[in-house]
Amino acid sequence: MNLIEGVKVKKLRVIPDERGRLFEILRNDDEFFTGFGQVYVTTAYPGVVKAWHAHQNQNDNITCINGMIKLVLYDNREGSKTKGMINEFFIGIHNPLLVHIPREVWHGFKNIGEKECLVINIPDRAYSYESPDEKRKPFNTEEISYDWERKNY
Repeated sequence: MNLIEGVKVKKLRVIPDERGRLFEILRNDDEFFTGFGQVYVTTAYPGVVKAWHAHQNQNDNITCINGMIKLVLYDNREGSKTKGMINEFFIGIHNPLLVHIPREVWHGFKNIGEKECLVINIPDRAYSYESPDEKRKPFNTEEISYDWERKNY
């Protein structure tokens, strides 16, 4: 897959034993680590789309630790070599990945599983309640040519 400029993907290594399993998500020695702001969990019910948003100053690092999501990125950055490109990632219990999303890249996700999903984001800046670094568009905006419906190839 050709990636949007600045996007990085890390396959998360799952280490199981008779007690359960462990997998690291983000380390400060990962090549794309840019700093720590906070860690938060967001959830979505089956079929729910949470999109679109982008940040002017913040990089996101997203994974799904329960369920399955379709994470979609859209590059609309002026001067980007990949302007107009869309990336799709299927992330969750069947495919543990961490996706690094650079600032100004529009993104969102859809719960494609049958139960509530748990998504972790580790942005490199803390959320500012007084001055949020967030731009939003509705999931069905005509500005981004993307159909969130399941594709039955």
